[in-house]
This record gives sequence, C-alpha cells and structure tokens, in this order.
Amino acid sequence: MSTAMNFGSKTFKPRPPDKGSFPLDHFGECKPFKEKFMKCLRDNGHDNSLCRRQSKEYLECRMERQLMAKEPLEKLGYKDLVDTPTQEPES
Repeated sequence: MSTAMNFGSKTFKPRPPDKGSFPLDHFGECKPFKEKFMKCLRDNGHDNSLCRRQSKEYLECRMERQLMAKEPLEKLGYKDLVDTPTQEPES
C-alpha cells in the first residue's frame, strides 16, 4: 500500500509576501539609519512612538536603495511627518 497522496497535478509555486519580507542590507547602506533608530529605542525604553522620525528615515533609506518597495510615507503611517509642500500666495 502506498502512503503517498496525490492531490492533483497543480504544482505549488511559492512567492514572497507582498509586505513584511525585505532583502537584507548586505552592504550596510542603511546601517547608520538603523543604528540611530536602535539607539533611540534603547534610550527611550523601546517606546517606538518616540522614535518615529528615525524609523521613517530608515525606511526612506531602504526605499531609495531598492531594499524594499517604494510606498508613500502616508501609507506607512507617517502622514504627520511628511513635509507638506508650501503653498505660494495667489497673485
């Protein structure tokens, strides 16, 4: 008696998740930003709400160097930290 089960001819093709899995920073391009963020966390009892600016800078570095997909910062929860364009007075 065979113990193997055949569930059809479809083959499973793994694919990475849309979010949550990022390439490693092998060349340390964003290491200074990561270290600044980690220091902020240590200095503030790991309260990440006090280190949002540092985490934003780290994510910006990763996006600029294609270590993660580019996303609008507003979509990543940094709407309040995004520089809004100044409106010029109408003439």
